[in-house]
Amino acid sequence: MTAFKIVIPARHASSRLPGKPLLELAGKPMIVHVCEQALKAGADEVVLATDDPRIAEAARVTGVKTLLTAAAHHSGTERIEEVARRLRWEEDDIVVNWQGDEPLLAPALVRHLARSLAEHPDAVVATLAAPATEAEVFNPHAVKVVLDQAGYALYFSRAPIPWHRDGFADADPKLVGVGEQYWRHIGVYAYRVGLLHRYVAWPPAPLERLESLEQLRILWHGERIVVLTVPHAPEPGVDTAEDLDRVDRLLRARG
Repeated sequence: MTAFKIVIPARHASSRLPGKPLLELAGKPMIVHVCEQALKAGADEVVLATDDPRIAEAARVTGVKTLLTAAAHHSGTERIEEVARRLRWEEDDIVVNWQGDEPLLAPALVRHLARSLAEHPDAVVATLAAPATEAEVFNPHAVKVVLDQAGYALYFSRAPIPWHRDGFADADPKLVGVGEQYWRHIGVYAYRVGLLHRYVAWPPAPLERLESLEQLRILWHGERIVVLTVPHAPEPGVDTAEDLDRVDRLLRARG
């Protein structure tokens, strides 16, 4: 089995749901559900990286190792790099970013993602994509990715890419068959530790600023991202109060 590590970045601040990791789902804080799921993935190490002692205390019951990290990080990627640096992980180690608001992410999918990166030694990152629906192709909140013939990312965008010149001429995506050639990016990542160290040393790239997509910093510097395509997107995480209610119902139904 592929050797890999998991880091769960979780911060207390959230513009939509302050204290999100501590909000209850089916009688337990969200961060407890996330840690319990992550422990099922078969990783060599699972580490919770948080800027708030309350989150660390809530997760203590799971037995997951916890590091209190800097509050100034701009992204979960930066928080994960701090963990890798402090724990002195090797440059070629693989680490999966399991976000602290993803209590429904499947452990088997995480294992598959880590294995995909291990099987592509020329890639520094592995991520996910699923077929885009007609609505998602034109939705700027649904990020699209274009792949080459070997499954590596050519570009990520909030715009509908590739642009079907003739099919979109009448603004009718139903004429194009979007599900056959358009991929929606799913923001779950496996990284090589060496890439994390380089990433935090790079300034934000112009394309990254333009699209507000941090993965473009990686492509800008000529690194390769392999994309694991799946037939259906995994269950989405918790961003809003509506999401919280939806996930609570699902977890209660599962017992």
